[in-house]
Amino acid sequence: MPHIDVGNDAPGIIGLMRFRPETADPLNDLADALLRAPGPLSRGERELIASYVSHGNGCAFCTGGHSEVAARELEGGMPTVRRVLDDHDFSGFPAKTGALLTIAGLVREGGRKVTEESVAAARKAGATDVEIHDTVLIAAAFCMYNRYVDGLAASSPTDPSSFAQMADRVVAHGYANGPGARRA
Repeated sequence: MPHIDVGNDAPGIIGLMRFRPETADPLNDLADALLRAPGPLSRGERELIASYVSHGNGCAFCTGGHSEVAARELEGGMPTVRRVLDDHDFSGFPAKTGALLTIAGLVREGGRKVTEESVAAARKAGATDVEIHDTVLIAAAFCMYNRYVDGLAASSPTDPSSFAQMADRVVAHGYANGPGARRA
């Protein structure tokens, strides 16, 4: 049961954005910048980082939605995503992706958990400073998004097809024009 009455039955962050629409555009713009804008990491890698952090934080809504988007963007689809989330198995990805996911997991635990050694390992695996930066920022932002959703006990769909429908819209339109956007 949600902690507050948001006045709508939209799930997760979507319902929260409808409750406080003045925050929807900045939050969606940030998600678009982090996950959809051109950058050195693929959209699939960035969505996987968001999903991995969300799963580690126990945020069912964000895990479900970002896992669906990652599955559409990554070779191997949902089985690949589930292998990373459930087993922390980064095989099948370049060493760089595994090293960046490791950093994302450390950020999830606390920013100071990221060490010189974890950064050096990512660099040795081929990660650039921009990729390390973006990984840390995505992980930090998703800790915020997860805590926003779960801190207000926002509802989460129980039907996996709900996440598939949200992912379809995000893949087609991004977050700024996606399911929680005011502009949409």
